[in-house]
Amino acid sequence: MPRLCSSLLLSLLIASSASATVTMAWTPIGNPGNACDPQAQGCFGAVGYAYNIGTYEVTNAQYTEFLNAKAASDPLGLYNPIMGLSIDNGGIIRSGVSGNFTYSTSSGRSDMPVQWTNFFDAVRFANWMNNGQGNGDTESGAYTLLAGTEIPSNASTVTRAAGATIALTSEDEWYKAAYYNPPTASYFDYPTGSDIPTTCAAPTATTNSANCNSAVDNLTPVGSYTGSASPYGTFDQGGNVYEWNETITGSNRGFRGGQFQSGPGDLAASARHDTSPGLEGAVGIRLVMIPEPSTGLLVIAGLLGLAMRRRACA
Repeated sequence: MPRLCSSLLLSLLIASSASATVTMAWTPIGNPGNACDPQAQGCFGAVGYAYNIGTYEVTNAQYTEFLNAKAASDPLGLYNPIMGLSIDNGGIIRSGVSGNFTYSTSSGRSDMPVQWTNFFDAVRFANWMNNGQGNGDTESGAYTLLAGTEIPSNASTVTRAAGATIALTSEDEWYKAAYYNPPTASYFDYPTGSDIPTTCAAPTATTNSANCNSAVDNLTPVGSYTGSASPYGTFDQGGNVYEWNETITGSNRGFRGGQFQSGPGDLAASARHDTSPGLEGAVGIRLVMIPEPSTGLLVIAGLLGLAMRRRACA
């Protein structure tokens, strides 16, 4: 994957727990207190604090680790059988019987983004990450889900807990990471640092390109469009799979970013979507990490050291 060196310190911070099995690359998002971006459906992207966002979408390999830790019998429906059908762009195979289910990635699809997740799968994965992985709880932590059922009894009111350190992105956190341009304190129209509609193409180093409009007609490994990072350095916030966010719209939850069959307009800042939180389709997951004060100091110190070593990483 590209740009791992620039995210290496943050990856190591989250992987330092002895129980951790999933490592992630994180991209720092600074410039706290930025103004929002007016759109027809609202004003988005204002965030009053520094945070870190997943450089990439959560992959099949990462979600498989979660399933193997928490879904031996799977009463919460964390696995969708469609994930095992390559014809439907899955990537995770389940074996065995309930109580002894095991999971593995399909050949060649480990680094593709997980999809066929619903909103509650996404926040349960976030809880597990927030709680240190391993045997970490899925029903509390960053979010509280009640009743122990696939669709929790408090489905319409699930919100992020104060003090959560790893969570699903809010819409504003997601939007800022995708479109905000720090040097000009303004926003781009597309999540590749461009106001020109994104070109849908096969994986390429060409700028302003993405997996969209059936140019590939399949998922691509995360970070495949190496010349098309957002201004902060995230990848695939346009195309590949849609991504859940926390927004509540009536009884629905928000998602953004387009997917591999979407037209370029669906990747734009103006494109906003919501659907039933129980829906499982071409929607995946991107997380945020909000450092605790002590961790924030480590990040700052580490980034200063990383800047001194930049040439070694090039």
